[in-house]
Amino acid sequence: MERLWAPWRMEYIRTTVNQNPDDACIFCEMLAQNNDASNMILQRFVHCFVVMNKYPYTSGHLMVVPLRHTAEFSSLSDHEHAELGRAMALTQEVIGTCFSPHGFNIGMNLGRSAGAGVLDHLHYHIVPRWSGDANFRSTISETRVMSEGLEESSRRLKAEFDRRRTT
Repeated sequence: MERLWAPWRMEYIRTTVNQNPDDACIFCEMLAQNNDASNMILQRFVHCFVVMNKYPYTSGHLMVVPLRHTAEFSSLSDHEHAELGRAMALTQEVIGTCFSPHGFNIGMNLGRSAGAGVLDHLHYHIVPRWSGDANFRSTISETRVMSEGLEESSRRLKAEFDRRRTT
C-alpha cells in the first residue's frame, strides 16, 4: 500500500481542531451576522445552508451545514437528514456545472480524532476532484495549487445556485 503524506494539514489541525470548547461556533456566528456575501454562504434552505470552505483542498470545495447547532449526527431529524441529502445533491450538481470535475469526495469528519476542524457543529464536505490533482506539490512543497480565487469561485457558484432557484 502506498501512503500519501500531507504535512501541510497539521498546521490546520493545530490551529483549528484545538479550539476551546467555549469558543463561539464559526457556523452559528456567520449565520447570526446575516451577511451571506462576506461569509461566502451560497444558499440557505429551511434546515441547512451551503458555504465555501475558506481553507479548501481544491477550488470549489463547499460545505453543507445544518442550521441547528449539533455535533451528533444521530440527533438530526428526518426533515434535516432529507434536506441535507437534497442540498448535497444540488451542491454536487452546481460544482459539476461550474468546475467540471472528474469526481467528488463527499463526507464528514465527526470528532477530533476523525479530523473534524469544527468539533461542535457537524457539516458535510463536498470536494471536487480531477485526475492528477493530488500531485507532488502538496506533498513535497507543502503547497496546494488553487486554480481560482475564493471570491471568483464564490461569485460563479452563487450565480449557479441562484439560476437554479429561479428555473
